[in-house]
Amino acid sequence: MSIDNSSQMPDLDFDTPALQRLRKIRKAKDKFASAGIAFGGISVIIAILLIFFYLLYEVAPLFQSAKVESWQDGEQQVAPYAVPGNGNSLYLTMEEQAEIGLRVSDQGDIIFFNTRNGEILLQQRPALADQFKITSFALASEASRIFALGFENGQALVIKHDYKATYPDGNRVITPYLSYPLGDAPIQLGDQPLELLAVNGDEGEWRIVGGNEQALSVAELILSENLITGEVEAETDIIALPKLNLAANKLLLMPDRRWLLIDGAEGKIGVVDLKARNGAQTTQVLDASTGEITAFELLLGGSSLLVADDKGQVSQWFLVRDENNAWQLTKIRSFEAGSQPVRDLTIEHRRKGFATIDDSGTLRLFNSTAQRTALTAQLAGENADHIALSPRANALLMEQDGMLSLWQVHNEHPEISWDALWSEIWYEGYQEPEFIWQSSAANNDFEPKYSLMPLAFGTLKAAFYAMLLATPLAICGAIYTAYFMAPALRRKVKPIIELMEALPTVILGFLAGLWLAPFMELHMAGIFVVLLTIPIGILLFAFTWAQLPNRIRFLVPEGWDAALLIPVVILATLFGLWIAPGIEALLFGGDMRLWITKDLGITYDQRNALVVGIAMGFAVIPTIFSITEDAIFAVPKSLSYGSLALGATPWQTLVRVVMPTASPGIFSAVMIGMGRAVGETMIVLMATGNTPIMDINIFEGMRTLAANIAVEMPESEVGSTHFRILFLAAFVLFLFTFVVNTLAETIRQHLRKKYGSL
Repeated sequence: MSIDNSSQMPDLDFDTPALQRLRKIRKAKDKFASAGIAFGGISVIIAILLIFFYLLYEVAPLFQSAKVESWQDGEQQVAPYAVPGNGNSLYLTMEEQAEIGLRVSDQGDIIFFNTRNGEILLQQRPALADQFKITSFALASEASRIFALGFENGQALVIKHDYKATYPDGNRVITPYLSYPLGDAPIQLGDQPLELLAVNGDEGEWRIVGGNEQALSVAELILSENLITGEVEAETDIIALPKLNLAANKLLLMPDRRWLLIDGAEGKIGVVDLKARNGAQTTQVLDASTGEITAFELLLGGSSLLVADDKGQVSQWFLVRDENNAWQLTKIRSFEAGSQPVRDLTIEHRRKGFATIDDSGTLRLFNSTAQRTALTAQLAGENADHIALSPRANALLMEQDGMLSLWQVHNEHPEISWDALWSEIWYEGYQEPEFIWQSSAANNDFEPKYSLMPLAFGTLKAAFYAMLLATPLAICGAIYTAYFMAPALRRKVKPIIELMEALPTVILGFLAGLWLAPFMELHMAGIFVVLLTIPIGILLFAFTWAQLPNRIRFLVPEGWDAALLIPVVILATLFGLWIAPGIEALLFGGDMRLWITKDLGITYDQRNALVVGIAMGFAVIPTIFSITEDAIFAVPKSLSYGSLALGATPWQTLVRVVMPTASPGIFSAVMIGMGRAVGETMIVLMATGNTPIMDINIFEGMRTLAANIAVEMPESEVGSTHFRILFLAAFVLFLFTFVVNTLAETIRQHLRKKYGSL
């Protein structure tokens, strides 16, 4: 007898209106979720790309090539015009706005003219020039606008050209005028014509050197202002110099008024120490060129000498102490200026740059610090006589065959090159090439130092010491929490550690700088003793615990053992701090801090890498711990149970099965932690001395890329080289993070592929 069960089974209808609506709603939700996730992911990618291209946009002008073109006055090009005035030019320059030029002729005419058309605005002539012939010219510096004229009667006159801006009816009017900083009376240096002349000084003290090869004299002037009349009075002392054993063409006096530099025949340079112990004496005679020197000028600031010759070579020299602590004029670097003789050389007024023009009419713009040729351009034919840059270095005057032409110069960031950013540079005042970051100073003659190496080094140094502390603690803590700890205890410990990540880093930096750094300096020995007593105390406790009877050990539930270490760590810390003074007195003479400095010769800065490592390590620990713990906890239990069932110990299971399986996640945790350490700002800003030095010493501070941006960005001028260099630092940080993350993802995928079959 058969039974038909089909009649007893209920009919299931999957196409009821309710189920159809449910499927439609679910499908709509799926599409909405997919679209939302896709939109979010694409938005993140677009945001990162926008950041990348914005940084690139701000950085790109640093590497733009310089260019020069005829000056455009509106839409009309400024045509060449006749040189205003008579005679040959001794000096040519411009004022700030490049609207007014100044020309000093060998007939004594001092002419202010319109740089657009050559119209003479003011022409003056010292009374002395009507009586005596001008035999020499000397420039104190382009920045000071002070020059001197030497006459055939042995007198010198120091003059300053200046400009006053007024705004009648809202229109700018620049009025040029001359002044006499040492008084309008000429200074008598001797009875012979002043064929050689040099001048330099500051507000109250000046020196003028003048004469000829047979007899040179130094006039030392001390200025004082008459309180009644307001006139400047000069107390003058004339000192005769020994005869030069060098055929001299030109003299230069450095701003310290100690060193007199001599342009000699046959490519020789002489150095005279005017303040030598036994009186002025020649300390050096150098072969600066294999040809004849054609240009001999001091760079901005007066610390460096530029020498150009008829071989087309330009070299930079400055004073460096030798092994006997004596000053020696040393050749620092050379610049390729072609093969034609250099006709003229002019100095930038506000940067360590200069321009040359050779016999072929080729203009070249250089920067000394970057050792860079920013521009090479054919500007004229042969016989270009003089060139002059405006104070802003955005305009150039060129004199050729009795005609003047005005050119516009675009050369915004010549001080940047690959070498200046990443190589050792020999800066003025340094004994050897070094990596230096010093973006600003108190004076206008400062040589900017934009080496990113100290900042990159400081970034990696801070990250290294932070990871040295954080990585083992975080990974070991995560292993125990995920694999050995009781679930109930794990549910309490993990959230507490993850809450540490929410602690503002500015608070950690504040505590590290104002409490931890002084505490570590006072208890240096205690810190190192505690680093020994804690692991020793834990090992002793573990050994003792293992020797106890099972009935005692089993009183503590499995997985709760770690709670017993809390008092052990506290007691070991207190014990280490208690015995530290005795150990310090026994081994370090009572002061480990002083012993490190004096006996070991290791410099110690209160806010150092050790402080940063501890403070930033605690900031990084929660990140590494959380990701590592999740990765280990996510390993399927079946793998662990299978390993244990086959006879492996828990430790063998952890090392051979769990850790390899979780290795992609652990590696990601370490890389993310490193990224956090590299990009950290507030802790390194507050807990270090912010000194951009390259020293692996754990007791020295550092400055990181991120901290440097935070410190200097508010002070930088928008659009300046300094401003864009800070964006370049951010770009470097961005690229570093991108490269590290890409490398980390590659390794993570490799580990996942290798251990994914477990």
